[in-house]
Amino acid sequence: MYRDDYDSARFDSREGEDVFSKPVRAGKRTYFFDVKSTKGGKDFYLTITESKRKNFSDGSYAYDKHKIFLYKEDFEKFSEGLQEVISYIRDNCFNGEIPQRQYDETEK
Repeated sequence: MYRDDYDSARFDSREGEDVFSKPVRAGKRTYFFDVKSTKGGKDFYLTITESKRKNFSDGSYAYDKHKIFLYKEDFEKFSEGLQEVISYIRDNCFNGEIPQRQYDETEK
């Protein structure tokens, strides 16, 4: 769900307070790791958002966003699964080393 999908009053009641944010720029994409607190401020969760800029022929642009919510009870299993998949790709698909993408100046 995206912020644009809701009128602001309704949306603000659904999404928690921002506690910490870490943007990671990777070429044409930016990944946002956002720590949020629940309404009462007693619990925390993580949202991971992929944002990619789409350019249109008329010069306008929009951002295509994909978001997942990760709750504390799933942190450990998610982390283990992600690490296992990255290790598999590194060891079985790239012979031990994942090649780094070279970005040109327009992608930075």
